Amino acid sequence: MDVVYILLNIAVLLAIIGLLIWMQKQHFTFTKRVFTGLGLGIVLGAVLQAIYGAGSDVLAETTEWYSIVGSGYISLLMMIVIPLVMVSIIQSIINLEKTAELGKMSAWIIGILITTTMVAALIGIGTATVFDLSAEEIEAGQPEEERATMLETTLGDVEEQSTPQRILNFIPSNIFLDMTGERSTSVIAVVIFSMIVGIAVLGLRRKNPEQAETFTKIVNAFYGVVMRIVTLVLRLAPFGILALMANTVATTDVAGIMELGKFVIASYVALFIMFVIHLVLVGVFGLNPMTYLRKVMPILGFAFTSRSSAGTIPLNIQAQKRSLGVDEGTANMSASFGATMGQNGCAGIYPAMLAVMIAPTVGIDPLSLEFIIPLVLIIGISSFGIAGVGGGATFAALIVLSSMNLPVALAGLLISIEALIDMGRTALNVNGSMLSGTLTSRILKRINRKTFNDKNKIEESASL
Repeated sequence: MDVVYILLNIAVLLAIIGLLIWMQKQHFTFTKRVFTGLGLGIVLGAVLQAIYGAGSDVLAETTEWYSIVGSGYISLLMMIVIPLVMVSIIQSIINLEKTAELGKMSAWIIGILITTTMVAALIGIGTATVFDLSAEEIEAGQPEEERATMLETTLGDVEEQSTPQRILNFIPSNIFLDMTGERSTSVIAVVIFSMIVGIAVLGLRRKNPEQAETFTKIVNAFYGVVMRIVTLVLRLAPFGILALMANTVATTDVAGIMELGKFVIASYVALFIMFVIHLVLVGVFGLNPMTYLRKVMPILGFAFTSRSSAGTIPLNIQAQKRSLGVDEGTANMSASFGATMGQNGCAGIYPAMLAVMIAPTVGIDPLSLEFIIPLVLIIGISSFGIAGVGGGATFAALIVLSSMNLPVALAGLLISIEALIDMGRTALNVNGSMLSGTLTSRILKRINRKTFNDKNKIEESASL
């Protein structure tokens, strides 16, 4: 009988996918299709959990089948991340008039990412204090204890690397290994390698123009093919979001959320405040925050659902270039850097909130300047090299808590709500990345204001 129910559940998913295909044929915009998939995914997941229960075999088997669509889409996105980053950055640098522009661009992008992460840390500290969050109030069951043991084990690996060593990991030693995405810093390593290649081509252009021109033609051809692959994969986004959201809602631990409701609410309040600060910064630099918001929402919707900053890179780049009017080089670099450093949600708010919650358990006043100043500085420094996939926040928390001499095991108390909070954190991370690109392009006077202000551009970029 279980097989019948599973087949029925699969049929429902296929029927909704059919609806989304019909919407595409009727020329509904990408934005509308994304949010239709998101909304129907939430409804489908809630219905499945209500009917079968979170721990049922039918639901477990159903989510496995749904993962073919959801996780399969994430895999396709991850497949094109490295070639997209590499060819985009090489082409962008080849088109630069001076190599000095590259330094300015990189400095502004990284500076904005790290500065906003430190601001996010202050928001996390303030929110945790206002909501009076404390690790002592949370009850630990078997899953939490297992998680705590795992974190303590992982800490040993983390502590073996100093901050200079973590930064050293950015430098590629085997570019072919990094092309496989093997390391958490692989994207940044590929960025650095691509920058070196681009700079080399600029030098070659002065000494041997013919060879440089031949290489440029090859890069342009490769870029055209990669961008076509990106377009083909992005067309599948509504289907991927539908399946991912259905699985997330269907397997959500409602009891855990109810028990840790105060932390969930506090987390989303902090994320919302930081998001508002992002919009304020957009306004401060002379751009319309509401126009920006409308154009980034489809990308943030995918980031929220997928919980993968790295997987969102293709969407991120496309939206910056086509909707926000960001120049190509800045869009490519901000999306790439933002996936592994300066993540406002995972590396800023989350570790800060945990530190404030845990500090009283070891007799430390979390509101003292002796605690806050080192915490914010450590968060800023440690935000380099945070993996752009689900779990990056745990890595960030381990580094920050151990650097502040706080017990890391208590972070395991939040395992039951980790996925729910990670969705919001990832959306904020991606928005921080897009913000850094938009502001950098604006500061360097390379943004296309006409494209940014054109309300139809969101539809054009979304008509995939």
